[in-house]
Amino acid sequence: MSDPLLSVRDLKTQFFTEDGTVRAVDGISFDVHEGEIVGLVGESGAGKSVATASILRLVDSPGEIVGGEIVFDGETLFGLEEGPNGELRPREEMLSESAMRERIRGRRIAIIFQDPMESLNPVFTVGGQLREFIELNRDLDADAARAEAIDMLREVGIPAPAERYDEYPHQFSGGMRQRVLIAMALACEPDLIVADEPTTALDVTVEGEILELVTDLQATYDTAFIWVTHDMSVVAEICDRVNVMYLGEIVEQAAVDDLFYDTRHPYTSALLDSMPRPDETIEELDPIRGVMPEAIDPPSGCRFHPRCPEARAVCREVHPEPRDLQDAASTHTAACVKHDGFDVGYDESVPIDAEATGGFSAGFTETGGDAE
Repeated sequence: MSDPLLSVRDLKTQFFTEDGTVRAVDGISFDVHEGEIVGLVGESGAGKSVATASILRLVDSPGEIVGGEIVFDGETLFGLEEGPNGELRPREEMLSESAMRERIRGRRIAIIFQDPMESLNPVFTVGGQLREFIELNRDLDADAARAEAIDMLREVGIPAPAERYDEYPHQFSGGMRQRVLIAMALACEPDLIVADEPTTALDVTVEGEILELVTDLQATYDTAFIWVTHDMSVVAEICDRVNVMYLGEIVEQAAVDDLFYDTRHPYTSALLDSMPRPDETIEELDPIRGVMPEAIDPPSGCRFHPRCPEARAVCREVHPEPRDLQDAASTHTAACVKHDGFDVGYDESVPIDAEATGGFSAGFTETGGDAE
């Protein structure tokens, strides 16, 4: 496989608050190759949005990227080195803030936010905002930028784009506003688009239309995507590869088919089990028990162990790092001590005690079923 378009290595982003340090992103690594859609999935609070904001260096105070490396198409977007006195400082080749603003954001890496009403200014016309964005990032004059804006509105399926160019955001439906943001993201023909849960606020029918539009445009422009979502059905629909995040860490990485048909991490299994299936009739959903802990004080050992039905005593003590699964058909990693390669004494017959986990993992028999 060719070198990745985007390489993220051991990325750490923290927020320094009065209550302590929030480890929102805590050592994640993943790649994005040209023309592929890579999913970043997990519950709210997993660190997905902070991770993507870190890639574009858009983390505001009290947040700070404190470690790791981000390389995009051979250029270092972020990287630290040790100074003469032992302090950490930006590497010499790391792009400046002005270079990020003028060369990277919008032009080569674009972003689609979750709520289009927060991204579009309500006092300016939709066409005017799109035209201004094109003017700034493609060095076109106003007339040429206007023509390009109308073409992009047509490209994303806005009917009568020349007429709707002069309308305001409140005159567009939610799905149409999201199409405008997609048009804005594609206008500069970027190499990578970060889509931060762009379909969450839409109904199912409109969501399906947007996903179909994205896959068609991705094939046309050969643009890579990072698709942030908590919806596993969206992952199955459009993603090529998937990174599953939990409490600031990536716990499983796999091609999309492997993730669904050869699931290796209990958290991924729990996400899939909590999702309704159109091919099965069930009386009630099977949600993940408990709630995600605070990133300011994560659990010891495996961070998922207080909620994990497969947790054992060793899970409370050992913090597993992602390991390559040698028996997998393709590249597949999981951070769970139950897999071969973790010689730490995981015993399937000995469940973790209830007191250590607040009761979430209590009541399991040796075969894993609920005890009476």
